[in-house]
Amino acid sequence: MDLRVTRYAVEEGIATLTLNRPERLNAWTGRMHTEYRWILEQAERDDRVRVVVVTGEGRGFCAGADTAALEKHVERGGYDPGTPDDLPEPGYGVRPEFDANFAFQFGLSKPVIAAINGPAAGAGFVIACYADLRFAARGVKLTTAHGRLNLPAEFGLSWLLPRLIGLTRANDLLLSSRIFMSDEAMELGLLNALLEPEALLPHTYAYARELVQTVSPGSLQTTKRQIYTDLHRDVGSAVRESDALLDRMMKQADYREAVAALREKRPPRWSEE
Repeated sequence: MDLRVTRYAVEEGIATLTLNRPERLNAWTGRMHTEYRWILEQAERDDRVRVVVVTGEGRGFCAGADTAALEKHVERGGYDPGTPDDLPEPGYGVRPEFDANFAFQFGLSKPVIAAINGPAAGAGFVIACYADLRFAARGVKLTTAHGRLNLPAEFGLSWLLPRLIGLTRANDLLLSSRIFMSDEAMELGLLNALLEPEALLPHTYAYARELVQTVSPGSLQTTKRQIYTDLHRDVGSAVRESDALLDRMMKQADYREAVAALREKRPPRWSEE
């Protein structure tokens, strides 16, 4: 695909997806949505990739829907996503619940880290919330935004946000659509780390490298799958599956390697499977 509004790079097991419309604070468009999903599909298929980092170019992460796109919805008398019929489907086919916009990230086998470098509103806020981990720079503005546009909570955010920060806090952000800062987001429990702007990407990549080097690919994939699957079922089912997984994974080469590395006090050499 010809990437016009995003960038994609892979280095040291880390894929970086950069939203790239800095002159518009990386405002969301149908083209960006298509490229975003296409890149995640490539990362999911690439055996070199262990972790995905999503960030924005310039001063913004993603300022939400582009104004021109909003005006087109008015002209057309309804919602038009501006995406092709054959939209890429990364993470689809794992569970029926995940086969939907942004929820598909729960079906990805590799963790996604959002490095929130600037304003994240509307769709941009949704992207950040669906990431597995969120690191943000200090002083960044965040908002669900939908209420000020006579819109519903978008892309399942009414399901997700209460699970991230609790119902009482989520209700405040969803019902008011107020602007809040990343410093408050850290207090709310929405972020994993709050950093000075110049430290954001170095911290994000250091964390990602730590995952690549110290956690086996099989464990990362299995644990992520357990987390989002277990959101939909009872604790007994989760325990029984974890017992079955424990027995299966202890028979794998990476388990033997992990024990050997621990015994020999050296970094593990994970398989490429």
